Amino acid sequence: MVTNDTCPVCATSDIVCGKWTLLIIRDLAEGRARFCELERSLAGISPRTLSLRLRALEEEGVVERDTFSEVPPRVEYGLTEKGRALIPIIEDMRAYGRRWLGAEGGSVRDEDQPTTEPAVAVA
Repeated sequence: MVTNDTCPVCATSDIVCGKWTLLIIRDLAEGRARFCELERSLAGISPRTLSLRLRALEEEGVVERDTFSEVPPRVEYGLTEKGRALIPIIEDMRAYGRRWLGAEGGSVRDEDQPTTEPAVAVA
């Protein structure tokens, strides 16, 4: 497959297709979280991988990192506007998984998700 720098699908996949990326965004869609909270939620991710993914998402402008001057220091991560714009992709993936793959797991706020299947545009 040939990638194209002007293709919006290619550009988006460059951001979201990294391992763990969509799951990090899924968790941050619930609200701000500390590193240890994300690490617990993402069973199996190493601290180094989580740190690298968060840094990459921060560089892309998807995640913001806030440091609080406390003792001990506190750091929280949250989605930027650009990051929140990815939430519909995750919601569509959740709906697809339920409908076509029989997957039932999901967010703790599943009650907030739309109950109708998303419309699919055919081009």
